[in-house]
Amino acid sequence: MSVPAQDVPATWRELLGREHLGAAVVPAGGVLAGAINIYLAAGLLPTAVAELGGASFYAWNMTVYLVAMVIATMLTARSLSAWGTVGSYLAGFATFTVGSLACAVSPAMAVLLVSRGMQGLGAGLLSGLGFAVVRSALPARLWTRGTALMSAMYGVGNFAGPALGGLFAQFGAWRPAFAAMAVIGAGCGVIVPRALRGGGEAPRGGGAARVRVPVGSSMLVTAVAGAVSVAAVVTGTLAKTAVLAAALLAAVGFVVHERRSEHRVLPAETYRRGSSLKWVYLTIGVLTFGVAVESFLPLFAQRLAGLPPLVAGFFAAAVSFGWSATQIGSSSVAGRRAVRRLRVAGPLLFAAGLLVQGLVQRTDPPGWLVLVWVPVLFAAGAGIGLAYPHLSVAVLTSTPDPAEGGRAAAAIATVTSLSVAFGTAVAGILVNLGGASMLDSARYVLFGFAALCATGALTAHRAARRERDDGLSPRGRRQAA
Repeated sequence: MSVPAQDVPATWRELLGREHLGAAVVPAGGVLAGAINIYLAAGLLPTAVAELGGASFYAWNMTVYLVAMVIATMLTARSLSAWGTVGSYLAGFATFTVGSLACAVSPAMAVLLVSRGMQGLGAGLLSGLGFAVVRSALPARLWTRGTALMSAMYGVGNFAGPALGGLFAQFGAWRPAFAAMAVIGAGCGVIVPRALRGGGEAPRGGGAARVRVPVGSSMLVTAVAGAVSVAAVVTGTLAKTAVLAAALLAAVGFVVHERRSEHRVLPAETYRRGSSLKWVYLTIGVLTFGVAVESFLPLFAQRLAGLPPLVAGFFAAAVSFGWSATQIGSSSVAGRRAVRRLRVAGPLLFAAGLLVQGLVQRTDPPGWLVLVWVPVLFAAGAGIGLAYPHLSVAVLTSTPDPAEGGRAAAAIATVTSLSVAFGTAVAGILVNLGGASMLDSARYVLFGFAALCATGALTAHRAARRERDDGLSPRGRRQAA
């Protein structure tokens, strides 16, 4: 209600012009580095295990990385308050670079896991900073373009991570892969002071005293992230369900604690009665929850259609391509009514794509049917691209207070990381339900996620209703004024 950014036209040329280029490229690079590394190790670990041993730690690689990433996203507001924008980015890229180098020289699997945790801390801080700096460093008219760019980096990373991991693994070069990420992190860090010079520097000094680490909330979110990550690696449907139930209890505890606490992860507006912000966060969560399907699409393509791993990976990447490409056009849409329609239509298109993909699954399908998978998966990803940038802008415009606005923006990365972890765990349970039948497993995952993702249309509609009601209320009119 405070800043109708979506009503102001803007262009990609303006965002990527000389005046705003640094404030766009540095956050995008940070988000991309973190997104790539979520899945980079998946392609490298088999080769690393063959050299280092420690196969029992294999499944914990993603767990350690995601938990560390979630923890770091929650420290974004404190980091900006204490170190400012440039200092925070230098800390994020430095941590990511050191963690990547440590991965490259790890002498044992246990050391590699610790190093991945350090990578995750750096990547989480960079992801949280991305959306926060878009809000502070860019004019409101460019927020939709800026958040679309940040969101597109998740889509690109979901494709580039497995592809790069598989490419380096093909030559047995898992150490150079991590070394290359260290070079990228160091290179980005070097350009930070110049690129962000004079661009939306966050207040320091006195601000640090006001922004305190929400210890209780952070511990509960960490418990949620840890539990859902453990659920992804434990065996047995019953064990997975029990751990997920514990995660849900911790999530309920988080909400109860946040409502009563003065020091929160999410902004106070989230818990105001009648606020649309909680419904916006839920919609973002549902969309990114569904992205976890990508992790299992290569498995289905290999087992059902007999595709080689590299080709199967490209089929799965159709979701990310749809996500990233659609945002180019979606971010051009202006007008509150049109934007609200896109936010509702996005989850519906995503769910419809997954539903159709489930319907066309076959064992040993003909070639023409396999080719149909690509546009169907592209359309599913397009559903994310339609809605995600506008949902992100709804978060950025939720409050006129700079401190609360920064906290709201950083929480986008927290919600996204948690939802991906949650989705991966739930997908693992649904795969197990199929038993020995890969066709049944594929249908359980695709139909189950289609149903769950469709609920995003309900939460998006609820957010739109709350926004209209708030705009008609005395409070909403005061904010708009």
